[in-house]
Amino acid sequence: MSDLVVERDRGAPWYAFLLSRRLLICVLQGFSSGLPLYLLIQLVPGWLRKEGIDLSTIGLFSLGTLPYTWKFLWSPLVDRFRPPFGRRRGWAIASQVLLLVTMVQFGTIEPTSTSTVVVLMFATSLFGATQDTVLDAYRREMLADDELGTGSSFFINAYRFSSLVPGSLAFVLADHLPWSAVFVVVAAFMLVGIVTMLAVPETTDDRMAPRSLRAAVVEPFREFFTRGGVNAALLVLAFLFLYKLGDNMAVALQTPFFIDVGFSLSQIGTIAKFTILGTSVVATAIGGLLMLRLPINKALWVFGIIQVTTSLGFAALARVGPKPLMLAAAASYEYLGVGLGTVALTAFIAQQTSRSFTATQLALLTSLIAVPRTLATSITGFLVEALSGCARTACDHGALMHGWFEFFLVCSAVGVPGILLLLKVAPWSAKAHEPAAASPRAQISQS
Repeated sequence: MSDLVVERDRGAPWYAFLLSRRLLICVLQGFSSGLPLYLLIQLVPGWLRKEGIDLSTIGLFSLGTLPYTWKFLWSPLVDRFRPPFGRRRGWAIASQVLLLVTMVQFGTIEPTSTSTVVVLMFATSLFGATQDTVLDAYRREMLADDELGTGSSFFINAYRFSSLVPGSLAFVLADHLPWSAVFVVVAAFMLVGIVTMLAVPETTDDRMAPRSLRAAVVEPFREFFTRGGVNAALLVLAFLFLYKLGDNMAVALQTPFFIDVGFSLSQIGTIAKFTILGTSVVATAIGGLLMLRLPINKALWVFGIIQVTTSLGFAALARVGPKPLMLAAAASYEYLGVGLGTVALTAFIAQQTSRSFTATQLALLTSLIAVPRTLATSITGFLVEALSGCARTACDHGALMHGWFEFFLVCSAVGVPGILLLLKVAPWSAKAHEPAAASPRAQISQS
């Protein structure tokens, strides 16, 4: 067992963990974890749109990110088998090296080569999802119980900070360099994760690995569905699918939306992306502080209602046109909802996870959250074109903006069912701080 895996001295000052090597590892791993996903959902759509690819095709390309929604299928393999360098380090290093290779390859192909784009997106998603699974398990094993909250929040903010590379730096560089060079620069940042995992020790004892592949696959799922009953489990899964569905739809094609409004790539790379990052970080911090006083159930209600309304800022931007201040305001409001909703939902997921099967169950639940993001991205292009009457052909800019305006109204409406499910999975009046295995799930099974 690694010397990193230690219980913090109860007599140590409260800020001791903030100065520890473990927290630095959380930050570096978070940056490496976010980089490939932001390349797929921000840089690649912007690259395709700038090269003249229509919105419906860009939306369909996003189906190549499906591995992020299905990573729980192979997460038992990550728990069961040990590659060179260790059961956690080995899987992480292998996935990170492969990510570096596939990210570079985007710059070597033509965007009109649809099959190649899909293959590269699928491969990048597969390796990125594997990296996420391993780093989640590594972080859980490395941190003491009383360090998990702080460590996870730093991981999340570093994850978001990584968006500056494919979502900001890349677009600024694209005004001056060929796309092939841009993708090489972005891929080079994967060295942060590779060097980190080469430098850190292993966290898990191989004797703790599942003794068979069957045990690694079956037991986590059996525990989840039998803990409070099948109906209760299905309601929780439905809630996780729906809670951020409208929010995911609103941001799915945000870069093409900014381009269609009339903003330059440099404006997108500076105003929008820095605003989005800053608001996300601040919202996550605010949400964490508020949850010191708000039980998880009440936080889901309050933050969820805010989240449902934030798409209206993008709707207003579609009306007023390319005004930089309005871009900053709309992006700030949208990502206030994104940040608050993420904090509450992350806490809820932790509450639903058994400590006996943390890695596989986390992969299952976080994969489910990725489903609406992927499905929403795949249909949003068609929806915008249908609402604007611009089906795969050039059309009047006013009609296109009207389509975007109505699209964001739809996004707000789509968020309502997830809020209504809170009546079952997280009632406002439920008692706070109930045992994880008995609170929401037990309430559902008894209702």
